[in-house]
Amino acid sequence: MPGEMIRFTGNGHEYDGYLAKSAQGRGPGVIVIQEWWGLVGHIKDVADRFADEGFTALAPDFYLGKTADEPDEAGKLMMALDIAVTEKILGGAVECLLSNEATSGEKVGVVGFCMGGQLSLFAACINSKIGACVDFYGIHPNVRPDFANLQCPVLGFFAENDAYASPEAVAGLDAQLKDQGKDHQFITYPGTNHAFFNSDRPEVYDRTAADDAWKRMVSFFRTNL
Repeated sequence: MPGEMIRFTGNGHEYDGYLAKSAQGRGPGVIVIQEWWGLVGHIKDVADRFADEGFTALAPDFYLGKTADEPDEAGKLMMALDIAVTEKILGGAVECLLSNEATSGEKVGVVGFCMGGQLSLFAACINSKIGACVDFYGIHPNVRPDFANLQCPVLGFFAENDAYASPEAVAGLDAQLKDQGKDHQFITYPGTNHAFFNSDRPEVYDRTAADDAWKRMVSFFRTNL
């Protein structure tokens, strides 16, 4: 059953999000963070897929109702993202999800794609109620997670051919986490491009890599939440 749009509170302000409740009635919570396009159909579909797997998923709207379908517009929305407001939205989303009757456990997972991948790392570094973090080819020049505060395991998925999250950038991130002694695993899929998980973008979508990443992510969340 598909989810629905809801309102939730973050630091005294109301925000929108897409909530998909566990098909089993109750399950671990997962925050799903959008790409630079916004809270579009693909992200809602990811939340629905989590619900089918027994999780309860919430995808917050970080663009406050705006979406983009052209890269230039999406880039402008990403660069205009207010990090202080983003932090409020993340905190409110975590509390909303944990308080929902369809969510089990005392911690939630977080996963993000592209811009959302970097925000996923950021969220895990600022909120101790996040128990597992997944980063799909994360990138955002103005978001710099403080990995000293990271308290949960990280699973990262990357593309071999990625001008945004380049192999050099991934190696640098790996080195940072190793230096901090943080539990993490990175997987790079040969022959894939940035956004290989997005089935709404046939020019880059890679079904084999996407299916493998999905299975690994679901197992990761089930183990750690």
